[in-house]
Amino acid sequence: MGATQLQDITRTIQLAVAPVFLLSALGTMLAVLSTRLGRIVDRARRLEKPDAAAEVESREQRVSELRQLERRARWIYYALTLGVAAAATVCLLIVLAFVGYLFDVNISLVVALLFIAAVVLFMAALLFFLREVFGAVAQLRFSLPPEVSGAAKP
Repeated sequence: MGATQLQDITRTIQLAVAPVFLLSALGTMLAVLSTRLGRIVDRARRLEKPDAAAEVESREQRVSELRQLERRARWIYYALTLGVAAAATVCLLIVLAFVGYLFDVNISLVVALLFIAAVVLFMAALLFFLREVFGAVAQLRFSLPPEVSGAAKP
């Protein structure tokens, strides 16, 4: 292996490592999303049990909360789907960077477009996550005394 070949492969590895940081961020984000989805599912299961009347005052409130949880789960599902698509795009980008090097093919435009696509997918996943967080905050109910409960509405 000549010095220029070693320099080329070193450069390719350096270029492939940068997207790995994005992949790491995506992995962390996917873990957060799956944890939130699990908590939503757990809460919905608790509300679906017959003894949930102790937690929620009326059947209508229970049904309303279940509908809100369903919407939140859907937002998380979308965010997870986009996050996985972004991660798969980053993996494809890394593979193509090495394939381009091995077969001496200029695929820089494809790699650049894949990186842009991965970042756009990640941004979309973050927006869906933000939407779910808004839903969670809107769903919050605090047990405040009646004389205080009207004072702290967002």
